[in-house]
Amino acid sequence: MSLDNHWFTEVDITHGTAFSLRITAKLHEEQTPFQRITIYDTTEFGKLMTLDQMFMVTDRDNFIYHEMITHPVLFTHPAPRQVVIIGGGDCGTLREVLKHDEVKQVVQIEIDERVTRVAEQYFPQLCESNQDPRAHFHFQDGIKWMAAAPDHSVDVIIVDSTDPLGPAEGLFDSAFYRQCRRVLTAHGILAQQSESPLLHLPLLQSIHQAMREAGFANTRTLHFPQCIYPSGWWSVTLAGASGLTQFRINEVLNKKFNTLYYNADIHQASFALPTFVTEALPR
Repeated sequence: MSLDNHWFTEVDITHGTAFSLRITAKLHEEQTPFQRITIYDTTEFGKLMTLDQMFMVTDRDNFIYHEMITHPVLFTHPAPRQVVIIGGGDCGTLREVLKHDEVKQVVQIEIDERVTRVAEQYFPQLCESNQDPRAHFHFQDGIKWMAAAPDHSVDVIIVDSTDPLGPAEGLFDSAFYRQCRRVLTAHGILAQQSESPLLHLPLLQSIHQAMREAGFANTRTLHFPQCIYPSGWWSVTLAGASGLTQFRINEVLNKKFNTLYYNADIHQASFALPTFVTEALPR
């Protein structure tokens, strides 16, 4: 990370890349027991949240990520009623899930409550559904919560986590996925943010392998642009006991809520992967 001449730059030394946004002010900064939360105002992307000096969310482009980690999996599941979000502290994912009237309850497990409280202050549009009676918050370790959850009690699990470092590292291994498999219902689906296909292909391969080892018969990756994240190209990987190729297309075409990025064509196109990715992933 560097902060010079009114630019915030996240430098990825491992992959030799960097991305910058021009900032006008630092609005907030605090150190929690888990990480450093900072809020900046930028010239082109509105407000920016960083965690440990890494880009997390901006006003301008968050809708792409939040729509693509939620709507593809929810419209793939035949009847999602009970949803769990692991992470998702900025609450944008929660907002998108709650657009689905058929969802009866969403439990969000975020380890750092301060991320949510800061988001409520600086990103109120992301938190506009936080008072929905279907939303339930638990500020604790997601791995421990999943280990204690009842068998076959959840239809969709969405892992909206940070990079696989520190507290989030355990969210990317087969032991955690095995617990998710136990907690999911017969047609349940797990959705995991799975980093950049270009820069993090070995991690993407390991996610698929760990999901298969945990008992998921089918895994499938979708991708989308996300300019503030390394390489500007991001992915989400789904895992299920049954097929993941069908989706409720008529309900997507006639959905009662607005989306800015996601639609039926995007849903189908996002699963079309480049050759180098398909060759690297299990069939």
